[in-house]
Amino acid sequence: MRVNLVTKEDLQEFKIELLEEIKNLFNMKNSEQKSWLRSSEVKELLKISTGTLQNLRVNGNLSFTRVGGTLYYNYKDIEKMLNNKG
Repeated sequence: MRVNLVTKEDLQEFKIELLEEIKNLFNMKNSEQKSWLRSSEVKELLKISTGTLQNLRVNGNLSFTRVGGTLYYNYKDIEKMLNNKG
């Protein structure tokens, strides 16, 4: 019968590897851009005021979708608007 001993060093190495894997998972998740953003997220992203965001909606420069009382903006539409302005 074969017995494998686990040392403190083995556990320490496992801990380091596990923490690195968890960090990588969080970094991958944070690097993915959300498809739909709320008004507050769009204002923060573009560094604009509520009035400016409203003007973009009213003038038809930025499309949106209303779900209940919340407005959502497609990230691709924001990119398209920015590319057309440039």
